[in-house]
Amino acid sequence: MTSPLIRFRGVTKRYGPLTVLDNLDLDVERNEKVAIIGPSGSGKSTLLRVLMMLENIDDGVIEVGGEPLTHMDRNGTLVPASESYKRNGRRNIGMVFQNFNLFPHMTALENAIEAPRKTLGLTKQAATERGVELLDMVGLSDKLDHYPSQLSGGQQQRVAIARALAMRPQVMLFDEVTSALDPELCSEVLNVIRRLSDKHDLTMLMVTHQMGFAREFADRVCFFSEGKIAEQGTSEEIFGSPKHERTQAFLSAVMDAA
Repeated sequence: MTSPLIRFRGVTKRYGPLTVLDNLDLDVERNEKVAIIGPSGSGKSTLLRVLMMLENIDDGVIEVGGEPLTHMDRNGTLVPASESYKRNGRRNIGMVFQNFNLFPHMTALENAIEAPRKTLGLTKQAATERGVELLDMVGLSDKLDHYPSQLSGGQQQRVAIARALAMRPQVMLFDEVTSALDPELCSEVLNVIRRLSDKHDLTMLMVTHQMGFAREFADRVCFFSEGKIAEQGTSEEIFGSPKHERTQAFLSAVMDAA
């Protein structure tokens, strides 16, 4: 039996007196697609941010590929990871944010090739070939020389997806990637994620309020409440017959609002 690709063991994250992740245990299998749903403030985005090592954790350990991500071995003892160790670990993880986070002074292609050149050491030619291929995959082959200000929100988000993929990650994290988009542009981005899921062997974690997409996309759905997983199961189990009262109340509210 293979080990999970991602493991959270007793992970706790606090901001002052507020506990955002509370002794969290979570395993994610290789190539699994996990949707993370729940009310605002329940710890969903923090889960992705600590996995990307954009935030430090206060307790517990996160492992990727059997290796500790947040800690490193020193003479047989796990100690908090150094910045260089974290940078190396991030190479296997790509993250797409709600607000695109593109470099405004760079074209779509330049945005896509910056990290592979600086972090992976690719030549300009090799990085450019990879960037052109990925921007074509997300439907932007005619926008290579456009700056973010010349692109719609949906196009900017697709550049952000191509940029994350350019690092050839094992894991892709999507943090509310459609929440800043109108419905038509939202469909553009979700269609790209569908294609990624079909064509690439990627492990994906997606925080989303798009319940219909979560139900269609996910192998597993985790409902977060107060920094813990209150309930998890297949999309049909969670959306078809949720057992936890908090899950039932949340889904009832979001479905009524939709």
